[in-house]
Amino acid sequence: MPEPIQGTKPPSLFRAFFTVGSYTLLSRITGFAREILTATYLGAGAVSDAFFVAFQLPNLFRSLFAEGAFSAGFVPIFAQRLERDGQGEAKRFADESFAVLATVLLAMSVVMIAIMPLIIYVMAPGFARIPGQIERTSDLARIAFPYLFFVSLTMLQSGVLNAFHRYAAAAVAPVLLNITLIAALLIGVGIDGDRAIYLSWGVFVAGIVQFLWLMIECRRIGMRFTIRAPKLTPDVKLLLIRMSPVAFGAGIYQINLVVNKMIATLAGEGAVSWINYADRVNLLPVGIFGVAIGVALLPLLTRQIQAGDESGAIANQNRAIEVSVILTLPAAVGIAVLAGPITSVLFEHGAFTPEDRVAVATALLAFSFGLPAYVLNKALTPGFFGRHDTKTPVKISAASLILNIVLNIAFLPILGHVGIALGTSISAWLNAGLLSYFLYRRRHLIPDERLKKRLPRMILATALMGAALWGGLLLVDKVFWALFGLPGVESGDNVLRTIVLFGLIGLGGVVFASAALALGAAKPSDLATLRRKRS
Repeated sequence: MPEPIQGTKPPSLFRAFFTVGSYTLLSRITGFAREILTATYLGAGAVSDAFFVAFQLPNLFRSLFAEGAFSAGFVPIFAQRLERDGQGEAKRFADESFAVLATVLLAMSVVMIAIMPLIIYVMAPGFARIPGQIERTSDLARIAFPYLFFVSLTMLQSGVLNAFHRYAAAAVAPVLLNITLIAALLIGVGIDGDRAIYLSWGVFVAGIVQFLWLMIECRRIGMRFTIRAPKLTPDVKLLLIRMSPVAFGAGIYQINLVVNKMIATLAGEGAVSWINYADRVNLLPVGIFGVAIGVALLPLLTRQIQAGDESGAIANQNRAIEVSVILTLPAAVGIAVLAGPITSVLFEHGAFTPEDRVAVATALLAFSFGLPAYVLNKALTPGFFGRHDTKTPVKISAASLILNIVLNIAFLPILGHVGIALGTSISAWLNAGLLSYFLYRRRHLIPDERLKKRLPRMILATALMGAALWGGLLLVDKVFWALFGLPGVESGDNVLRTIVLFGLIGLGGVVFASAALALGAAKPSDLATLRRKRS
């Protein structure tokens, strides 16, 4: 008989989403503080471009080998072992996976650090036009790259904790990254050192901090990893088989990001930074809502499907889509209307110029179009992964990648760096549309009456909110001329523009909430679901 499992009773989807979302919000707030300080002290130019490309490199391989692949491959197998065979067998599988992953990551890190200049030349061909830029970026990337080793093992630990329905510690881990980077940057500023170098060392240290943080949490639930020689056991082979298409799919997505950066380096100095700052703002709702929904939904769907509760899985899929739309649709419209004020308040300080503000705001406007699609992708892919189908999302990602590359190349001569953001948004909608189509065709996504009734009402409530924001912004322009700046003209008083921006956001929130409740797009009773656990 398998041993009893303590503390694994699953919460409701909404409660799990609320837990992860709350801590992820803290992560995004500290991430914004990090980006604001980076914009203030590094600006948007050759130095910031070099750091962002260097930091992207370990993140690229983290997503390739750990984040998406382990979520799709490791969590269902680990949860199955935990449910059927007990904690001892689940721990054995985790130890075996840990040993193989650590070995692969260590070998890869050594090779990548050795050939870093060649890698940077391929990833950022436009840097060759700037004297010393390839060398500068290579030095930063060599310092930051070991972050991959630690953060990938951290992702494995996160998978273990999520299977035990302990979401908080893993959701807090990114906060530690942001705090460490902020501290490193401020140290560099304080001693008047090379700020990009200090940021890169901060990345390295943050990986160690995150790893130790989750190691302590795993030990609290009896999951103390045992160091052993790597061995391809049957379970590990099964993991690799299931990971492979997802890793390939993650690779497709990361190729997408790399292509965006490659094209951005060809768009001129500062374009990489403009795209990065705009993307960070747009990904705030994605990071909070998308990550929370994806993390909470995958273990829940897996267990329901394993138990033969297909109707329950379909119901939770509907609720995930509903939550995704009601949170991201107004966020997308709000960001689109307020792109200029948001960029002004967040970034226009110190080395960040009015020209940088305009460049980031236009890219942010283009990115906002795809925001709901990004989160819907997070909500839809567990419907495949929970059923051990990792191939279909990969094929869909490949189609989206091809479209993104074609659009970026077509838009670049016309729209510059803004074309990169627009192409990315359009390809995200293709991805969401194809995921929905295949789930629907297989009868794994059956829109219920509640979803069909509420979706059009959400759209109408969002339209009313957008109109209110537009009117409010016109009024602000009349009362406070150029408060959020004009092309070539700096923004006004920082305190006043911050207060006004928060006032506009508050206005949008009140209008949307009121309209959503009045139209029946949401009900006050929905909030009670956050406090209920599934029996």
